[in-house]
Amino acid sequence: MPQTRKSLSAAVLLAGVLLATGCKNVEPWQRRTLSDATMRGDRDPAGQGLADHMWFSREAASGGRGVGGGGCGCN
Repeated sequence: MPQTRKSLSAAVLLAGVLLATGCKNVEPWQRRTLSDATMRGDRDPAGQGLADHMWFSREAASGGRGVGGGGCGCN
């Protein structure tokens, strides 16, 4: 029983350390770098068009960027 408790507490401690290391505060001088145009998801219009084409080909739906409703056309 003590071995099981020891390994369980070690696993909980390891999980806590792994989860705690994922948090990072962004300093004010780093925000300019992170807001650069290369960090934007829509910086490549051709790539975005290709992604849209793949999406509506798989999902049988087109459009829908920023509007409610599904692929059926009902809102």
